[in-house]
Order: sequence, then C-alpha cells, then structure tokens
Amino acid sequence: MTIAIVDYGVGNLTSVKKAFDRVSGDAVVTSDPSVVSRAAKIVLPGVGHFSSTRNLDHNGLRSAIDGAIARGVPFLGICVGMQWMIESSQEAPGVKGLGIWRGECERFPASVKSPHVGWNQLEFRETEAKLLRGIPAESFVYFTHSYRVPLLASTVAECQYGGRFSAVIEQGNLFGVQFHPEKSGSIGLRLIENFCCLEKCGCEA
Repeated sequence: MTIAIVDYGVGNLTSVKKAFDRVSGDAVVTSDPSVVSRAAKIVLPGVGHFSSTRNLDHNGLRSAIDGAIARGVPFLGICVGMQWMIESSQEAPGVKGLGIWRGECERFPASVKSPHVGWNQLEFRETEAKLLRGIPAESFVYFTHSYRVPLLASTVAECQYGGRFSAVIEQGNLFGVQFHPEKSGSIGLRLIENFCCLEKCGCEA
C-alpha cells in the first residue's frame, strides 16, 4: 500500500519523506510513472516557480497522476503541488495546471510583503473536512509562497494575508494544502496522519 511522493525535480522531498515516515513507513520518493500508477495514495510536493510543474508533462507523471485520480486514488498537493491542481498561475502564463478546479493562482498584492513566509492562522470553513480531523480551529501552520489559490467552493480552510486565500482544499479524494505540513510541527503531522489513514479508517470518498 505504497504512498508515492512524486519527484519531478523540485521540492524539499527529504523533509516531506521524513514527515511521512514518522506517520507511515510506506512512503517512497519516485519519478517512475509506473510506481505512481500503482500507488495507494499520491503526494505532490512543490516549492519554487510554477513553471517547474512543466516537468510533469515530459516524463509521463501527469498521465499517471491523471489516471490514478480517475480511479479514486487519494491525492495530496502541497504548496506548488496544490497550485498545480487548478487551471493556471499568473507566475507562469501558458503553463497548464491539472484543471481540477477552475481559476488562476494570483500574486500577493503590493500592500503586503511577498513572499508570504512564516506562521499564519487557519480559518476553517468546513469543520467536517477529512484532512482537518482532530486539528483545532485557528491552528497556526507554516507558509512560504508568493502566489496563492483563490477561494473556491472546495476550500475547507482559508488564511488572511493581503486578502483571503485557500489554505486547504478538499473534494472527495482530492486534497491540497498551501502551507508546508512537514514544517508545521504537530499540526502538520496530524494532517499527514489524516491523509495516510484515509483507507484504514474507511473515510475515503
């Protein structure tokens, strides 16, 4: 029951892998589409520029992820990985996201310092969200990003910084977090645990 952490040439994969290892011993870092296709769950981390997600198109990973999602495999996008789940980003015009949700990632306004780096507070919009089980409302988590996903119908937690934006999105077996759970202490580990337990506790969509 492997959890595939997708390696597409970017991201703090070591930190993500260590966080998953603390919760589950089943996570592997891989750039092999066949491993991703067979995985029980998929995690797409990401830091840096949105254009880096272009790498997913060049090695078959996008197709493997697409197919897994179509089969109902739980998928978690982290930071740029979450941004890739919507249609596009102002950071890299012309680079297509997965398009699960309509919309475009936007840059923070000039009225606030960018990138948005540090601890910020979650505001829950959906208290029954599977990814947020056992996490107290108004918990603080760690962010580092210059672009943000707008509020969506599937936003279950938002954050305030130069306006409101999506911090956690959830729809069926699709999940995204703008912050870095691997850097968010016990709150981040609980979120990872919630993702890892989806099939074990029968709480999949």
